[in-house]
Amino acid sequence: MLIFFICLAILILGYKFYSPFVEKQAGIDHEAITPQQRLHDGVDYVAISPAKAFLIQFLNIAGIGPIFGPILGALYGPIALVWIVIGNVLGGAVHDYFSGVMSLKEDGKSLPEIAGHYYNVVFKGVMLVFTCMLLFFVGVVFIMSPAGLLSNLPYFEGTILAGNTFWVLAILGYYFLATLLPIDKVITKLYPLFGLLMIVMTSLIAIALLLEAPHLPQANDVFAYFDGHHVHDLLTPNPDGLPVWPLLFLTITCGAISGFHSTQSPMMARCLTNEKYARPVFYGAMMCEGIVACVWALAGIAAFPGGYAELKGILDLGGPGLVVSHIATGYLGAFGGIMAILAVAIFPVTSGDTAFRSLRLTITDAFNIKQSAAHRLALAAPLLGIAYLMTLLDFSLIWRYFAFSNMLLSTSVLWLASKYLMDRGTFHWVASVPAVIGTAITVSYIATAGVGLSLSEAYGKPIGIAVAVLCFIGLLIHHKKHLTSTERVS
Repeated sequence: MLIFFICLAILILGYKFYSPFVEKQAGIDHEAITPQQRLHDGVDYVAISPAKAFLIQFLNIAGIGPIFGPILGALYGPIALVWIVIGNVLGGAVHDYFSGVMSLKEDGKSLPEIAGHYYNVVFKGVMLVFTCMLLFFVGVVFIMSPAGLLSNLPYFEGTILAGNTFWVLAILGYYFLATLLPIDKVITKLYPLFGLLMIVMTSLIAIALLLEAPHLPQANDVFAYFDGHHVHDLLTPNPDGLPVWPLLFLTITCGAISGFHSTQSPMMARCLTNEKYARPVFYGAMMCEGIVACVWALAGIAAFPGGYAELKGILDLGGPGLVVSHIATGYLGAFGGIMAILAVAIFPVTSGDTAFRSLRLTITDAFNIKQSAAHRLALAAPLLGIAYLMTLLDFSLIWRYFAFSNMLLSTSVLWLASKYLMDRGTFHWVASVPAVIGTAITVSYIATAGVGLSLSEAYGKPIGIAVAVLCFIGLLIHHKKHLTSTERVS
């Protein structure tokens, strides 16, 4: 039980003491005119209160990610909790915060446009490709997973609602409307309520676990994990032989660090009425997602008397969705079962629709397309048509590419934040250190994964570290050239 409260305390203390330090480096100006005030259009640039903006951002970045990922990560044991907390405070929250701040400073633009401003057109092109790819994969994944759940519910057996195609088309229809309509017509009205639903559900599960779970991990379980082990042993603790480096970091992204979040930040950056709200909205939402992830990692570890074997058996039988249903129903009864269905069905939909909306904004920013109703329709129709065709492919294949592009984008955003801080002459290490670590993890995964180079771990780890160091050296050289050219101009 103590380990959960330690994790909770670190996340809260990180927001209380570390986030103001990070904010100080960002150059927040409470008197600055925000993009919403300067570019108000009634569609995407719409004033939203900071409380609503927080709940919308929280729901947009969360979806089902901080539930499914930590449940899968629980197979690695208590080390999953350590990764969530450290990754969140030092990496994920910093990543989310700067993706929002940089967008605020650049008229609410999407990340590829900002990359072009701080680096060059090549980096802009790379970011554009991976941002669009990730958003598209997120949208498709979050059509397939809730459609699969809803079509298999026993309540709908023997009716048209039992067909997967029906739910795919229904979700696509909703995505179409949410992508086209002004943000204050659907998202600002419903999503704060869904955000509260996630908070309530997570709180109830946490209380139930602390009161009733058969074998909660204790603090000394984590200490014992590290005591007397060599580093190599710590990197391969999974009973199936799956290494922590890099697989755990790719398994648990939402809650620790996720590139998808940076695609959502410009949406709220266009709606904030003061730069001072960036910290509670962007950093704060990620901190809360870390708490959600800790609860579900704890549930995966503690809620099954049979331990690893029982959790693995349920995952093999029905995936994380079945684990959510098992935990919620087991601890909260029929009410929990209803909440589990809502969580697994509604939460991914609320991330999928904003993924397609962000995809529209990213494309329009890149090609300077006007945001008239006709232009929005011309973009949304083919995107969602292709998305439907993608739902006919193998889900596991789509998910693998989603996980890879998610981590790759998060490291790209951290490198972008590092350049932003270097240009300001402030403490860039808050972004550059997690950028180096994230790059080492990502490249190691690409080197060893079946969807990558399929090299052995002996080669993957040093390759990842070497590439990360080279990226940092490249950043320093690029920054030095920038300073030199600036001095010449002045």
